[in-house]
Amino acid sequence: MNSPSLLRIAAIALAVSAPSLAEAGEIITQRDGFQNFHHLASTRKRAHVAFLGGSITQNGKGHTAMLPEWLRKQFPETDFTVTNAGLSSTCSVSGAFRVATDVLSRGPVDLLVVEFAVNDDQDAAHDRETAIRGMEGVIRQVRAHNPAADILMVHFINPHLLEKAQAGDASTSVAAHEAVAEKWNLTTVNLPLALAQATEEGSMDWERYGGVHPNQDGYRWATGFLEKALEQGWQARPDPAQVTAHETPASPLDPGSFGNVKSVSLSNVAMLGGWTLGKVGKDLLPVGAIRGDYLDLPVLRANEPGSMLYVEFLGQALTAFVLAGPDAGILEVSVDGGEWNPASLFHQHSAGLNYPRTVILAEDLSSGFHQVALRVSETQPEDSSGHAVSILKLGVVE
Repeated sequence: MNSPSLLRIAAIALAVSAPSLAEAGEIITQRDGFQNFHHLASTRKRAHVAFLGGSITQNGKGHTAMLPEWLRKQFPETDFTVTNAGLSSTCSVSGAFRVATDVLSRGPVDLLVVEFAVNDDQDAAHDRETAIRGMEGVIRQVRAHNPAADILMVHFINPHLLEKAQAGDASTSVAAHEAVAEKWNLTTVNLPLALAQATEEGSMDWERYGGVHPNQDGYRWATGFLEKALEQGWQARPDPAQVTAHETPASPLDPGSFGNVKSVSLSNVAMLGGWTLGKVGKDLLPVGAIRGDYLDLPVLRANEPGSMLYVEFLGQALTAFVLAGPDAGILEVSVDGGEWNPASLFHQHSAGLNYPRTVILAEDLSSGFHQVALRVSETQPEDSSGHAVSILKLGVVE
């Protein structure tokens, strides 16, 4: 059967319905259940639920509000702590570098709901390897912090992911994240597949769902699958007598995944002319909008070609979390005195916004000590108005 086009999808206006068990069984891949979480919520009467993802998660009125509301109805005597660690535009690599500070610093997680398929696809445009390394980095850190943590991975929807599902295929990001879930025995919810099936059945469509950022009906529809995934997991096995650690793979899916990371203090880098260590604001970033998430944070800023930074670290990779505005430039990277390689910071969404993004400056290095030189390039990216580099964080993969 030929898949309907997005234009046809947008023209359909049908009532929203909750997923049936049969529908959920086709788009929910049950692996390890959620018995630890169920046991804690039932007996200890308290549990920590955390959400990690991009802007779809950051929206405080979507699944991050609806799922805890549903959990409180299932366990009315339980005190739930809810952490929403969604951050607009960020990918799984960014997630790997912030899960410790944004989630794990708030205590052991009993249930993590994680989504990055959309942003790994449309924002970061990651290849399979990078999408695996980012997502597996998140999972490895959460399980290292609390081996008993239950994890639900959900793939949200954009037009490309939906088109792939309608064609009977999976996008690079969905396939990569599913590979991580298979390795770590995690249950997943494939919403692009769910919407493709629902569109054929006439129970939901792209317009009613609300687009990349779902409307309330879309969030309610999506959250129904998350609820069903938890219920199915609980029903699959009896509650354990006590919380038990999940089995950890003998080796990661990718040895280069970002499971052991740390930040490099901006005050510890050596600067050679042209750099200013200040705070995010219009004084240092005069062009482009600045999201409130970043105002007044420390930033290392340079505008002039030839401005140099030197970073020393023990590890296998170096990353930078930057704000890439309309004037974003190119950062040239030399590892251990080697040749200079360009890393363009300008992004398709940089035209009117200091766009937050993680850029991998060097990877697959030999384990050990490295000296990296960073230089603002004389070359200007196409469509950029300048050479600016605005670094919020430097990250090392050990």
